This record gives sequence, structure tokens and C-alpha cells, in this order.
Amino acid sequence: MASIVYILCSLMSLGCAFVLMRAYKNNRTRLLFWSSLCFVGIAWNNFLLSVDYHIGDLYDLSLVRSLTILAATSLLVYGLIEETI
Repeated sequence: MASIVYILCSLMSLGCAFVLMRAYKNNRTRLLFWSSLCFVGIAWNNFLLSVDYHIGDLYDLSLVRSLTILAATSLLVYGLIEETI
């Protein structure tokens, strides 16, 4: 049941990224671009969480997942800082 929730969260994050990218194409606001990239990273993180849940004790993907969410949030923080400058 948990893996279904992780996959649904990943699909929802991809949906948000798609909507944000479509809005970026219409408005050309840079913050929409950085937010959509952040949501792609969040979707990738949720996918890795689902894979990590399935493989169990064979491999530990916690470092890869941590780096993925760090990159995703760093993109959003960069976008927020760039927008204020």
C-alpha cells in the first residue's frame, strides 16, 4: 500500500511540474521555471523512495534520495534568490 502512495505522490509532483512548465511557457516568469524543476526533483525523489521501499535491505538509497531532494530544494532556493535580485 505504501508503494502505491509513493507512486501517486510522484505522479502528482510530475503533474504539478507539467502545469508549472506550461504556465512558464505562457508567462515567462522565471520563478515558475525554477519551481517546475523543483517539482521534477521531488517527483524523482518520490520514485526513488518507492524503489527503496521495494528493494528493502538489499541496497540503501537514502543518500541518493537525500541528494535528490537537496538538489530540488536548492533549485527552488536559487530561483527565489534570483527573483529578488
